[in-house]
Amino acid sequence: MRICRFNEDRIGMVEDGQVYDITAVAEDLGPFGYPLPRHDVFIAALPELSGRIREIAAKAHPIAAEDVRFLSPVANPGKLMAAPVNYMDHLQEAEEVLIKYFEQKVEQINKIGLFLKATSSLIGAADPIRLRLDDRRNDHEIELACVIGRTANHVTEEDALDYVAGYCVGLDITLRGPEERSLRKSSDTYSVLGPWMVTADEMGDPLGLGMHLEVNGDSRQVANTRDLIFSVPKLIALASRFYTLHPGDVLYTGTPAGVGEIVSGDVITATIDRVGTLTSRVA
Repeated sequence: MRICRFNEDRIGMVEDGQVYDITAVAEDLGPFGYPLPRHDVFIAALPELSGRIREIAAKAHPIAAEDVRFLSPVANPGKLMAAPVNYMDHLQEAEEVLIKYFEQKVEQINKIGLFLKATSSLIGAADPIRLRLDDRRNDHEIELACVIGRTANHVTEEDALDYVAGYCVGLDITLRGPEERSLRKSSDTYSVLGPWMVTADEMGDPLGLGMHLEVNGDSRQVANTRDLIFSVPKLIALASRFYTLHPGDVLYTGTPAGVGEIVSGDVITATIDRVGTLTSRVA
């Protein structure tokens, strides 16, 4: 299935270019008292709700996908995790750029591990990316984003994909400068997710997915997930060694070469095979 959030916090199922409003399924989640759960309760319940979702969708009036505003498909992630420099070609590219402009050394992922982005930075395709410090260079980074579906702690690579709810197109917007990654990548709107989440049962193995990003129609990034330094299962296993992963947590898996500057007025089009195309505007 392809699950989305759209317009005014509606929940939808996307099929053949149409969105079917399944918001009524949220009634099955039950009441919650204070303190509220620290994970995304809809993502956690998704396996049990799949039959009900199809039942509601079968009776819903279809809406053309181009006529809705896509929000982030995950409403309440506990954390956003990201993999730095996880494609070899981007490692070479980053070394050239950072050494030249910022006199920074680039470390490989096996040395520095993952980093966190603020959950307040998360938006969907409908919201513009608002450049925070537009006197500095801001870059686009296309990434396959993995949404955790159930609690995971010290999982093995062999079992890691069993803990995935689904996959989205992700944009990790990056402000260049001397500060730590987490600060420069956590500004409001600097984490884009969407346009929907393809459930893990439909996606299958995320290895071998083609990726393509354009800015204003000009090709910038072209790659394939088979070129990841740390595969998706290896990233999940690594993350679960340091954190307990909860339903709705999002893992950005890294970006390939071709990273480039974006400015106000740009239109970013990011496509990942078997997932979909996310279009974002820069303000």
